[in-house]
Amino acid sequence: MKAWQVQELGDPGDVLQQVELDAPSPGPGQVAVKVRSAALNFPDVLMCQGLYQVRPDLPFVPGVELCGEVTALGEGVDNLQVGDRLMGGSAIPAGGFAQFALMPATNFKAPESLDDDAAAVLMIAYQTAWAALYRRAELRPGETVLVQSAAGGVGSAAVQLAKIGGNPVIAIVGGAEKAEAAKALGADVVIDRTAEDVVARVKEATDGKGADVIFDPVGGDAYDLLTKCVAFEGRIVLVGFAGGRIQAPPLNHALIKNYSILGLHWGYYNVKKPEVIVEGNEFLSSLADAGKIKPLISRRLSFGELPDGLEELAAGKTIGRLVWHPTA
Repeated sequence: MKAWQVQELGDPGDVLQQVELDAPSPGPGQVAVKVRSAALNFPDVLMCQGLYQVRPDLPFVPGVELCGEVTALGEGVDNLQVGDRLMGGSAIPAGGFAQFALMPATNFKAPESLDDDAAAVLMIAYQTAWAALYRRAELRPGETVLVQSAAGGVGSAAVQLAKIGGNPVIAIVGGAEKAEAAKALGADVVIDRTAEDVVARVKEATDGKGADVIFDPVGGDAYDLLTKCVAFEGRIVLVGFAGGRIQAPPLNHALIKNYSILGLHWGYYNVKKPEVIVEGNEFLSSLADAGKIKPLISRRLSFGELPDGLEELAAGKTIGRLVWHPTA
């Protein structure tokens, strides 16, 4: 099979190598799949750089999320059969950026209502947004939600899920094109951080109160601004650090305004409380079947475009999600 492999650590454009490999065989509790579509995620970039919390031995094939057709069952797998269309996480080092990959059999069958591309991007972004808003922040009706990087992959999912709950949404984006994307997603107020005073606009939109729940996948300098935008007794959910700096917030400020800082490591639910992942999948699949969520997919990449796509993602130049097709 053809695959993209990381043989040394560094930026994706520098270290991804196109190689020919034997198709992987599933181990116990795994299935082999023919990759139908694979999603590009920020963890893929970090994994190439050796900066992600999961650090596979070299060499490895990245690609943490995909939709694939089951071709072989590993020992002990009795919940799936050959031909099933599966969505979710890969089993690194046999990741999704190849013609064939491995997936844990605990992943879910893709809803028939979603095509391969939509199924490939449903799991990580939408589960993260759902867990952040409805489990960690315990979002209540009528509360205002502020979404940082609202035109990005996980941010766009957060906007959609907050709007489905009927909550007012303030979207922060970087640039006019991303502002248009956030408006199309249904955000009530869109703030272009490159051209507007974020804090002043949030205060204006909330009558000086601030946002009740803040969804932050960026961190760094962006987080520092958000602390000025949170309401009394509000909640800030830390989802990631795409901004490159892990913030060290002054906790006296949280005390003064009585707000909570909440962390979300969604993947850890697989270890500690896998039933939460199941609950999220049931909820999201029902929304997909009802036509209430539609992933924002801006580009479909051919085989050779993968390294450039990951570089664009790392630089914050993408809108919504990018997907990769191994046969294109």
